[in-house]
Amino acid sequence: MEESIFVQVASYRDPQLIPTLHSLIRQASRPERLRVVVCWQHGLDEMIGKFFAHGFSHWQVVMHEGLTVHRLVLAEATVELIDVPAMESQGACWARNLIQQQYAGEAYTLQIDSHHRFVQGWDRMAIDMLESLRDESEKPVLTAYLPAFEPADDDPSRRGQHPTSLIFDRFVAAGALLVASRRMPDWQAQTKPLKARFYSAHFAFADGNFSTTVQHDPEYFFHGEEISIAARAFTHGYDLYHPHRVLAWHEYTRDYRAKMWDDHTPENQALGLVKTAWFERDRLSQARNRALLGVDGASAEGTDFGPYGFGQVRTLAEYEAYVGVSFDRRAATPEALRGDPPSPGAAHPETDLALLRCSHDVAVELYLGDLDSLSGLKHIAFTVLAADGGTLHDDLQPATGLPQLLAEHNGWLSRRLLFQSGADGTPVRYIARFVNADDVTVHELARDVPPYGAPAST
Repeated sequence: MEESIFVQVASYRDPQLIPTLHSLIRQASRPERLRVVVCWQHGLDEMIGKFFAHGFSHWQVVMHEGLTVHRLVLAEATVELIDVPAMESQGACWARNLIQQQYAGEAYTLQIDSHHRFVQGWDRMAIDMLESLRDESEKPVLTAYLPAFEPADDDPSRRGQHPTSLIFDRFVAAGALLVASRRMPDWQAQTKPLKARFYSAHFAFADGNFSTTVQHDPEYFFHGEEISIAARAFTHGYDLYHPHRVLAWHEYTRDYRAKMWDDHTPENQALGLVKTAWFERDRLSQARNRALLGVDGASAEGTDFGPYGFGQVRTLAEYEAYVGVSFDRRAATPEALRGDPPSPGAAHPETDLALLRCSHDVAVELYLGDLDSLSGLKHIAFTVLAADGGTLHDDLQPATGLPQLLAEHNGWLSRRLLFQSGADGTPVRYIARFVNADDVTVHELARDVPPYGAPAST
């Protein structure tokens, strides 16, 4: 199966699925070498006939290991749709895992979302990039947060033309490490992909057996997916790289499509339409991720990760040293925060605690419905305190339109305070001061910060 590509597409009620498949296939230099497997999580209004209306043909329906699979052809590429009613979905990682069970020995694999556009000849470019790395890595993986495109604009010249790098963003309260992207500096001068710290689930190109060696854990829900794959891949001996040229684009807004958390609600659970509310899946997933990575010192004792644990080639501690993060302390080194190139052989970040910066995510939830004098406020002054009473963070936010905002949210004010501090500080309490145009504090409220890892409010 020389140069064949196993393409993995998890799609949830996405009207961009068919345009994505068209771009993927028609922009490939050798579409006949593509085998595209889609976990087609569809609503009642989404019928297989839509694919026929957009040029897909040679329809077959087969049962495979209890799954209904629609087999189609587009421009010589094979497309297989695993038929999953949206209300029966168990999450993005479950869907990706379901796809990975269909791997059939293809030479390469590409994992994407269902809202992409591709450059002409992307398949040849990706293969050439991957093979150019064999002199420094036996098991390279190309991955990136791709530049953005707008579905309403089909002009590629108006899309981002700069390849991107992944950098540390923050730890969320539940413990997952999130990453962000930035333009790759001096990319025109690069002749091959650049070493990467992190992994993107919406674009990953690797040898085909990556889809069996480092499979997505079906018990993960959403956040935690990418950092767990990055760490696990590293321990299995894979090396992450960012493409030095743009291969495709990704749609980021999600505004036009339903998401699982729109459907898998407590209301639909009470009606018997879904088995489990989305936030219950997320809570269990976040706890599993903390146990896997040791976030906040969480123990993996009693947790069976099965094939979804670490490899034996390198350790988690070596991954932390390579990327410059401490999962236990939710912290990163200055190099990681700046997005400097990763340093093979670097010391573990905890060898110099003075340099570490801890990442904090404090959720403010205040009921203000019974307070008066909220009109005419100038700003809200937030102060986050450590256990010793010291100030970790001050944040001044405008109070413009506060009465209208409270009316729309039944009297509740919700804000997120994202900040960094030294390695010794943990937020335990926050104070909110409501200040009027005369700089007079008219209300002052204080609340405890829930311990990190505690279930979020719904």
